[in-house]
Amino acid sequence: MPSIVTLIDDRTAVTIDAVVHQDAIRIAPDTLARALGWKLEAQGLCRAGTCVPVRDRAALVHDDGVDLAELARLLDRPLAMDAAEGAAALAASADERGSRLAALEAPDFTLPDLDGRLHSLHDHRGRKKLLIAWASW
Repeated sequence: MPSIVTLIDDRTAVTIDAVVHQDAIRIAPDTLARALGWKLEAQGLCRAGTCVPVRDRAALVHDDGVDLAELARLLDRPLAMDAAEGAAALAASADERGSRLAALEAPDFTLPDLDGRLHSLHDHRGRKKLLIAWASW
């Protein structure tokens, strides 16, 4: 039965149609290509000139779509999902996160100060700043 699923790919959230089975989320191949840019081709999963071989195609592709957990495993990307809630988050691979850490450059973000003025990290590049974060959870 098709469901609406919110899929977060690293930092971008998209709402897609998917099939939810107990603890699995499956995405139609054309939806996968549109939402994440990965196309299922004869040589494997391909995006922007990069192809990842698929040795066990039956584990990845089912009658009702591409299994999201198997896709994450093939791409070596962490996946957090709650199929019952229709939510999944696909994080950057360990190699990509390692490259970001090696560069010692934080990702850009914009937040308001106590007076509501917006400040972006890129506005302060090259200067030392202390960031303090707090969460109630």
